[in-house]
Amino acid sequence: MTRGVAATGENGLMTDNLDPAAAPTTSRVSRRLIWGVFVLAAVVIAADQLSKWWAETNLGDGTVIPVIGDFISFQLVYNPGAAFSIGEGYTWVLTIIAAIAVVAIIRFAWGVESRAWAFALGLLLGGAITHLGDRLFREPGFARGHVVDFINYGGFFIGNIADIALVAGAIMIVLISIMGIAAKREPVAASDADAAASSD
Repeated sequence: MTRGVAATGENGLMTDNLDPAAAPTTSRVSRRLIWGVFVLAAVVIAADQLSKWWAETNLGDGTVIPVIGDFISFQLVYNPGAAFSIGEGYTWVLTIIAAIAVVAIIRFAWGVESRAWAFALGLLLGGAITHLGDRLFREPGFARGHVVDFINYGGFFIGNIADIALVAGAIMIVLISIMGIAAKREPVAASDADAAASSD
């Protein structure tokens, strides 16, 4: 009987022998990583919402706090649109897009076998969920909520912790894709693997 042995392969991909006996090991790896995605997403959500609570508490009277000269400062604004205030009149559409993004990220993350992909997807999921929460539950109403932004980047745009997580996750996905790191492996039939071994 052939048994699959779990190992860390090239590019940080959790690898196993892809014969039927190795399937349980691969499944355990996937379950462990999907929980890692959810935990990281929860950390992003907590950091984002706590920072927004701080901003509303301390900047609600119009206070501006310089952080790095004129380059970065804290200034509270409520954004009904997307990044750079795009789509301000279509908040409900952005809410639907955010909900679709959350579902799509969870579906893709399910079964992921790469730690790098799991980390990137955790950042994306956390940022997408906390933005969706703002859209659903903040003023002026359900599915029309305005996102709390408070990190002013030299007047170029104002964002929040969720934006940082989303940008970092997107950059990570671009980089690991260029590096050829696969999120999931294509299964190889045991008979094909035995045939390849016998030909060597």
